[in-house]
Amino acid sequence: MRLVTYDAGQGPRVGILQGDAVLDAGFDGDMIAFIEAGAPVGSQTPVENARLLSPLRPRSMRDFLAFEGHLKNAFRRLGRPIPEEWYEVPAFYRGMPDTVIGPGETVPFPPYTEKLDHELELAAIIGRRGRDVPREEADSYVFGYTIWNDLSARDTQARELPVGMGPSKAKDWDGSNVLGPCIVTADEVDAGNLTMSVRVNGETWGDDNSSNMHHKFADMIAYVSQAQTIYPGEVFGSGTAEGGAGIETDRYLSEGDVVELEIEGIGVLRNTIGKKGA
Repeated sequence: MRLVTYDAGQGPRVGILQGDAVLDAGFDGDMIAFIEAGAPVGSQTPVENARLLSPLRPRSMRDFLAFEGHLKNAFRRLGRPIPEEWYEVPAFYRGMPDTVIGPGETVPFPPYTEKLDHELELAAIIGRRGRDVPREEADSYVFGYTIWNDLSARDTQARELPVGMGPSKAKDWDGSNVLGPCIVTADEVDAGNLTMSVRVNGETWGDDNSSNMHHKFADMIAYVSQAQTIYPGEVFGSGTAEGGAGIETDRYLSEGDVVELEIEGIGVLRNTIGKKGA
């Protein structure tokens, strides 16, 4: 299934995407409740004038660094080598669910950056509760996949990283995380072999394939769940695909740019960059 959260004038509802049409899923609750309940699709009814929202308001967000090609390109720009530990540990930082917006929304351009950057990521949504999950069982904890545009203020990031505390204002502002356009259930796609690409104003800026992830989602789930419970509705990001961010070629976003992230089997996540400081 291709699942969405939509609003047709009566508040957010869970829907099913069939082509360009939205069908109400017949469920009274949000997407996380729908996932927790086992995705119980009820009576399906067509919806007119449905506006797609972020497919879910994540319970939590963890973003990893899975693509070596992106790291080689980006870290060269940041003047840093890839640490040897990266090859052994699927490290992550925590994002802020309250910053999430959805497809078609205008991305706010924070006033403190001159280098606003997109990031093309595949994201897995956890489907069931677990703790100390063995790697060989970890894939069964994934409910589905979506696209994550993890925006970054690169000049701010360059100032923050030497402190060693991880990203803060380089990643955190209203609208800095975009999810969508839908969640494709795990039985519908092979997450280990998906073509990924990014276009800005119709021009392809980069492409990759999820098969190039050094750390797989199973690695991430097994690592995170050590001595810690994971819950339905948590989002795990792949980190940026090679070619999936402007920092790799020193190209950044401007007001009015249309950014399209596309992942095979999921769709296109399209957003426009807003006026700086608005």
